[in-house]
Amino acid sequence: MRDEDVVDADRVCAEVLYTPYAGEEEAARAARQHERIRHLADTDPGGCWVAEYEGRVEGVGLSLVREGIWGFSLFGVAEALQGRGIGRELFDRCWDYGAGARAHLILSSTNPQAITIYARTGVPIRPCVAFAGIADLTRAPALDGVEDAGEAGIPVADAIGREVRGAGHGRDLRIPLASGARMLVFEDRAFAVARGGNVMLLAARDAEAAQRVLWAVLESAGPGATAMVDFLTAGQDWALSVCLDAGLRPSPDGPMFAGGALGPLAPYVPSGAYL
Repeated sequence: MRDEDVVDADRVCAEVLYTPYAGEEEAARAARQHERIRHLADTDPGGCWVAEYEGRVEGVGLSLVREGIWGFSLFGVAEALQGRGIGRELFDRCWDYGAGARAHLILSSTNPQAITIYARTGVPIRPCVAFAGIADLTRAPALDGVEDAGEAGIPVADAIGREVRGAGHGRDLRIPLASGARMLVFEDRAFAVARGGNVMLLAARDAEAAQRVLWAVLESAGPGATAMVDFLTAGQDWALSVCLDAGLRPSPDGPMFAGGALGPLAPYVPSGAYL
C-alpha cells in the first residue's frame, strides 16, 4: 500500500464492510478511517496491501504485529470482483507478514468466504455473539472511580492490554482518541475505548472492574442512543450479564480466530481495528 491508495482503500471498505455510526457525517467517517489506514501503513508497511483492477484499487488487506502478536485489521474486496481469488491473495500477503509471530488474532465478518480463508490457517476458531440496543441503566452500579482519562490513560491501558492480550495497545490508541473516541479508565484495573455507546476495545485485570467500565460505556451512549458490544466469546460471562441486565439484544456475530502465545483474553472485548 502507498499513501495515495488510502482514499480508494477506504472507498472499497465503505462499500462492502463498514457500518457507519449513527449520526456521523460522511466526511467525519472518511477522515477517521483514512487515519486508521494511514497509521497501519506507516507502522506496518509490510503488512498492508492493495489489489488493483484496471488501474484502480479494488481490494485491501491490512495487518499488524505488536510485540510478537500478529493481527488482521481490515479486509475488503469490491463486490464485483469477489470470488476470483483476490481476497485469498491479499490475505496470504498479510499472513506472510506475520510468519515469525508467536500468536495470531483475526476478527471475522459473517462472510462465509472470509471465514473459510481464516479457518484454513489452522488458528483455532472461537464463536462470538454481539449485543445491541438502547441500554436500560436502572440496574447499573455506582460508577465512582471511572474517569474519562483521554491520552493520560494510555499507559494504564497499555499495561493491562499486555497482561490480557499478551501485547500492549499503546502504539495505536492515540488514533481513535484523536477522532473523538473516549478512554474510560477504572483505577489501574480496567479500561475501555468507546465511541458513544459502542465498545471499541475493553480489557481488565478482573471481572468486577470490567463490568464497571462496560456500564460506563453504556451510560455514555446517552438517552435513546443505541449501544453495541461486539465479538464476545466464551469466557466473557462478565459482559454477558451486563448486556442482559441492560436489556441489550443478542445476535450471532462473526467468529474470532485466536491461537499461539496469547494472554488469557479475558476480561476482553477486542478491537476490530487493532485487536
